[in-house]
Amino acid sequence: MVTRVSTAGNYSALLANLMAAQQRQVEAGQQVSTQKKGTDLKSYAQSAEVLTAMQSVQSQLQAYQDQNTVVADKLTTQDSALNQVKDAATAIRQSVADALASGHADTLMQDLQAQMSNAVDGLNARYNGQYLFAGGQIDTKPVTATQLSDLTAPATTIAGYFQNDTFKSTAKVDDSTTVTTGVLASDVGTPLMTALQAIQQFQEGPNGPFTGSLTAAQSTFLQSQLDSLDQVTAGVTTATAANGLVQQRVDSVNSSLTTRADTMTTMVGGITDVDMSQAITNLQMAQVSVQASAQVFQSLQSSSLLTLLR
Repeated sequence: MVTRVSTAGNYSALLANLMAAQQRQVEAGQQVSTQKKGTDLKSYAQSAEVLTAMQSVQSQLQAYQDQNTVVADKLTTQDSALNQVKDAATAIRQSVADALASGHADTLMQDLQAQMSNAVDGLNARYNGQYLFAGGQIDTKPVTATQLSDLTAPATTIAGYFQNDTFKSTAKVDDSTTVTTGVLASDVGTPLMTALQAIQQFQEGPNGPFTGSLTAAQSTFLQSQLDSLDQVTAGVTTATAANGLVQQRVDSVNSSLTTRADTMTTMVGGITDVDMSQAITNLQMAQVSVQASAQVFQSLQSSSLLTLLR
């Protein structure tokens, strides 16, 4: 049996080989440039279902990580604000103790006013334009009292100066952990404002004002306030510590999420990542194949059956 040979048949075969070699070159080039086996799920054949599930988990982990970054930032801002209130409460107690130690109260009320302003600023702190300690009333300033004299206004109680509601925000930081991130201005500030109110009422009463040397009645009163001021400071410290514990919990969860995300990336890479040494070898072989097919095609162009028959 003699195989029929024709120029058209040779051209067709060479073109098919050349196109196949070019396709292999393109695929190998894509693998080398992307370091991936393919660009779609069909490139991973039987692993496609597993890969889809893994990518879904990756997306969920990334969503938690993104949310927790915001939560951690908010908690850091709260920590700074709570420490400001704690420092103000500590300074108020120290001012009273200093007045008792010196027997003079020349600047006592001015000092208390300055520290009250610091405490109110801390309780009215914002994050991303929203009041941190206002509960659900994020656009409403939670503390409206600004002066010591406000605390003794006859028409308003201490509670009336706090505009926050009772809502405490929470955050689900992973599949099994939900933390309470909200802190209310009234919870932190009411004892402090109550203590300042007592001092202001005494200042406005028959045994006031606090100017110059302390009288026996003034000394006795201020001495009696030290215990309540200690309790105020302890309360704010407790709130600050509780916020810190939530920060630690969120940081711990974030660390766990990062580990899980890294593990998942490694597992996905085991399916999708290409063997670079093999990919480079395949690219080189495909390039040689294209060059060889092109050279044969070029040789065929300069020959014909008539030439061979001669």
